[in-house]
Amino acid sequence: MVKKSEGKQLAQNKKASHDYFIEETFEAGMVLMGSEIKSVRMGKANIGDAFATIRNGEIFIHNMHISPFEQGNRSNPTDPTRTRKLLMHKTQIHKLLGLSKQDGYSIVPLKIYIKNGYAKLLIGLGKGKKQYDKRETAAKKDAQRDIQRALREKQKVAR
Repeated sequence: MVKKSEGKQLAQNKKASHDYFIEETFEAGMVLMGSEIKSVRMGKANIGDAFATIRNGEIFIHNMHISPFEQGNRSNPTDPTRTRKLLMHKTQIHKLLGLSKQDGYSIVPLKIYIKNGYAKLLIGLGKGKKQYDKRETAAKKDAQRDIQRALREKQKVAR
């Protein structure tokens, strides 16, 4: 059987890297209804406000918005932000549970992508940034951009 190649990234949480220090990442499968996967493949998913919780040894994602599929039928899910179950190994869930119980840590969705024909969600264990951390990160990014710009200008002059 031929393995399918890894597809493109379908949705990304850009706020996550701004609001959290991502310390560890995990890959999780998603339990989706039939027409939801079609919407996800079309890029109609949004994980900007989403968050994950662990209940009874299972992990769930809340507030992930998947737009209804236009060509769907009456079996389309009615609530686009319904709670969806994530599929992970039990040892990974227990590890995440132990780490997320620490003060200031939360489970943050980072991106949705297709791998071997299945929709996957990359979740990360994030520690919340303070306001001064956000300013420091922005200053480092600006400095790096200035350095790159100066190097490009120097290369143009050298030619």
